[in-house]
Amino acid sequence: MATGISLLDALQNRMGWLSSRQKIVAENVANASTPGFKPHDLAAQDFGQLMAAGSSADGQMGMMVTNAMHIQMQNPLPAGAKEITSNDSETTMDGNSVVLEEQMLKMAESRQQFEAAVGFYEKSMSLVRMAIRAPGK
Repeated sequence: MATGISLLDALQNRMGWLSSRQKIVAENVANASTPGFKPHDLAAQDFGQLMAAGSSADGQMGMMVTNAMHIQMQNPLPAGAKEITSNDSETTMDGNSVVLEEQMLKMAESRQQFEAAVGFYEKSMSLVRMAIRAPGK
């Protein structure tokens, strides 16, 4: 859902990424005793990637350039999450490498980051509502 406001779009993108990560971590936990299962995770989002110069049409938040002397960022990368297979710190005799403690840490980290993104989104929306409110109301 594109709002046309780069910050809100970036926050929505982040919340979507965090939701996907929670789903993948939950699948890892569900398969913690499946022989040969390797845990999955999403490639980390890079804030610099989101800030790379580009139009909001491509999902990136660009820097405002009002003067030719402004710094231009080079080589913007596409902002897409890619699932990666990552070995946790241990592998059991049956080849399963899911470590529940590490998965729980990832889940807690994702939850905290999601709550922060929701807070930023709510605050940004309240600022937008305040800006469009008629004076004196």
